[in-house]
Amino acid sequence: MNIYVGNLSYQVTDEELRAAFENYGEVSSAKVIVDKFSNRSKGFGFVEMARQEDAETAIKEMNDSDLKGRQIVVNQARPRNEGFRRSEGFGDRQRRF
Repeated sequence: MNIYVGNLSYQVTDEELRAAFENYGEVSSAKVIVDKFSNRSKGFGFVEMARQEDAETAIKEMNDSDLKGRQIVVNQARPRNEGFRRSEGFGDRQRRF
């Protein structure tokens, strides 16, 4: 199960995020999302856990807990909205008369 972790301290690393969730079971991956230009944390990340039961326990236990001085938000990650594509912005609209 993929887990969203928000309100992360900008100092949290992938390894620290992984370690926090390993207390609840096997972590397949842990990634803090960073800005591609500044390489600075965006303050959220994702944790993939091997077993759904472990992930559900981690969500319950970790939500609203403290991680490096910040009260984190933890819930099941939702898939991106597949109907939206960035290239379909206002500049890409064509007028038809």
